[in-house]
Amino acid sequence: MTAVIIKCRKISRGKAKGEVILSHEPLSFLGGVDPKTGNVIDRGHQLYKQNISGRILVIPSGKGSTVGSYVIFQMAKNNTAPQAIIAMEAEPIIATGAIMASIPMVDHPEEDVLEILTDGDLVEVDADAKIIKKIN
Repeated sequence: MTAVIIKCRKISRGKAKGEVILSHEPLSFLGGVDPKTGNVIDRGHQLYKQNISGRILVIPSGKGSTVGSYVIFQMAKNNTAPQAIIAMEAEPIIATGAIMASIPMVDHPEEDVLEILTDGDLVEVDADAKIIKKIN
């Protein structure tokens, strides 16, 4: 199978490879994700009870309080953060958190990744090269 390559915009530098965990709903890190475990704890969220640690988080955008940036930073310190974040539209909270935590992050993919990617897909995010590569 040929890899699918999608161009995008760099938000936070770096490169990561991992398994996709995808949500069609925006995610708030403050009150939505437990920084100690990486589990989504927002009972009303599509990813409730799922773990985002070490995975490629694919979301339409973030939402919530500016403290969410520090939650992402704390997750990186706890080794519970996602490997990378792909957003359709990065907003300042998650963008700042990804930059502070040195988590590769991209947005504005030239194709709708929420339709192309599914949970469990193996993806490489190369923010510096501004590409998302679906490997399987």
